[in-house]
Parts: sequence; structure tokens; C-alpha cells
Amino acid sequence: MSDSRIPFRVGQAIDVHAFATDPQAVQDKTLMLACLEWPGETPLEGHSDGDVAAHAACDALLGASGLGEMGTVFGTDRPQWHGASGEAFLREVVRMLDQEGWAIGNVTVQVIGRRPRMAARLPEACARMSGIVGAPVQVSATTTDGLGFTGRGEGLAAIAGALVVRR
Repeated sequence: MSDSRIPFRVGQAIDVHAFATDPQAVQDKTLMLACLEWPGETPLEGHSDGDVAAHAACDALLGASGLGEMGTVFGTDRPQWHGASGEAFLREVVRMLDQEGWAIGNVTVQVIGRRPRMAARLPEACARMSGIVGAPVQVSATTTDGLGFTGRGEGLAAIAGALVVRR
């Protein structure tokens, strides 16, 4: 539900993808994370590039604006989005928000997993995603100290929050 009297809204989201196990997929794809390529790392499974950071950011923005969620906007029933990049999703979400009169205040994304080691590339990830979104995006990373599927190194998760403001 959208109410034009509400000057700002907040959204939050989570996205989860397993690492690819098919040898052909591992050979043919590159891990995409926070809209960056991670050569030499195992890619993620998914209908798209599996970029959990970008997907969580999209879902948080869509939720904040009341425009839906990744599954309905970019679902597997929409072949035009098959293999799409996290950047393509983000650009489309930014376009949708702009069309509906929303400006993005900021986005924060935390990636959860054992690999890749993100610390050295966090400033690059923030700059890349901020440039795509047109607003500050803060990317951070953490582990689960060996607990759960991310702790066992089976995949990655990301949690995001977003603030949108009526123009």
C-alpha cells in the first residue's frame, strides 16, 4: 500500500544462494557479489547471477517503496531476467522507484559467509553499488563462526536495509 502522505519508508530484506556444485557451472561462471566480479571464487546458483548483496538491496528497496519483491518483479517465470546481473536488477529497481516518486536515502548490506574474504574490497563494493543506486550504499561482511550453511561454506546470505524518501 502506498500513501503519498508518508514522507519516508524503511525496508529490510534477506537473500540466500548456494554455491554452484555443477562442474560446468563452476567453470563457466564467475562469482558476482556486491556488483563485483570475484575471479577464482565459486559462483552462486540462481536464475540470475545470484548476487546476494544486490538482490537483498533490491528487495529492501522494493519493500520500502511498496512496489513488491524480487520474486514478483523478477521471478523465474520472466525469462527476460534469466541470467541477469545484480546491477541490472538494481538499475531497474532504481528506475521503478524514480517513476513512483521515491528517492533513495541510503542502503546498507551485510554479506554473511566464509568466503570470499571481502575486507580488502569493501570500499570498492560500496563505491560500485553507490554509483549504481545513486545514493550511499554501505557494504559490510561477517561470518557465522562456522554455524549453519554459510558457516559450512555451502553458500552466502545477505541482509539489507533501505530508506526511501518521497520527492
